[in-house]
Amino acid sequence: MTAALLSSSLTSLPLLARGKVRDNYAVGSDRLLMVATDRLSAFDVVMGQPIPGKGQLLTQMALFWFAHLEHIVPNHLTGDDPESVVAPNEREQVRGRSMLVKRLRPVPVEAVVRGYLAGSGWKEYQQNQQVCGVALPPGLKNASKLTEPIFTPATKAEMGDHDENIGFERMSEIVGAVLAEKIRAVSIRLYSEAATMALAKGIIIADTKFEFGLDDEGTLTLMDEVLTPDSSRFWPVEGYAAGRNPPSYDKQFVRDWLEAAVVNGRSWNKQAPAPELPQDVIAHTANTYNEALRRLTT
Repeated sequence: MTAALLSSSLTSLPLLARGKVRDNYAVGSDRLLMVATDRLSAFDVVMGQPIPGKGQLLTQMALFWFAHLEHIVPNHLTGDDPESVVAPNEREQVRGRSMLVKRLRPVPVEAVVRGYLAGSGWKEYQQNQQVCGVALPPGLKNASKLTEPIFTPATKAEMGDHDENIGFERMSEIVGAVLAEKIRAVSIRLYSEAATMALAKGIIIADTKFEFGLDDEGTLTLMDEVLTPDSSRFWPVEGYAAGRNPPSYDKQFVRDWLEAAVVNGRSWNKQAPAPELPQDVIAHTANTYNEALRRLTT
């Protein structure tokens, strides 16, 4: 395995932005080079230590899902080799962890689909038996399977800020009713087909978020990443039981450690800087991400 990459440093292309995980570079006016680093974010804060191999794994998994779901909606891949657009001495930085993609106009809303009640959805349900304005039946437990997937959008946060769950009406105000309806229908179909595939491999996809953009013709296009442990909750079937947090193949292990972390005698306030991750937490996270990829693709 190559050395962990906390941040890319390409000089042959203009840097457009560093996200929580990806560094985006301009390739002409119509393409982007997206480099998946080994950074990890939790509670919208980027950790100071990388997870070795994470960027390659996220890229492999995203490419796997883009290929299996392209019959539902177009995606942003160009099919071009990312190594072809950087200087020879920079190819190692992008090898296996990059996608050369179409430059799109991002839709400023995250398309979240939930098939199970977990995370912020479970917290909101306990307060009002709803999630983002979607009424749910009484008596559900933490990690309960929903009768059908629900669409619960969120606003996209800037670096260091927190995503905010919103109702579908608010999403319609932001992007327009027609586009909102299309994104909801496409997102639920993407989730449903992926969840069925993953279940056959022993993985429950509890929830996930999709990101979309529009091309010059206004075509809705799936972009960024798709159905990775960074954007989804993956639970092994054999460890699942409603009423408790199941073991996971995502970054929930890191979230749980951070929830219990003590900084200067106090619980961490979920603001940067994050506590330093112990080596065993880093190793465990890397192993669970790898196990998720192995199960899905073998």
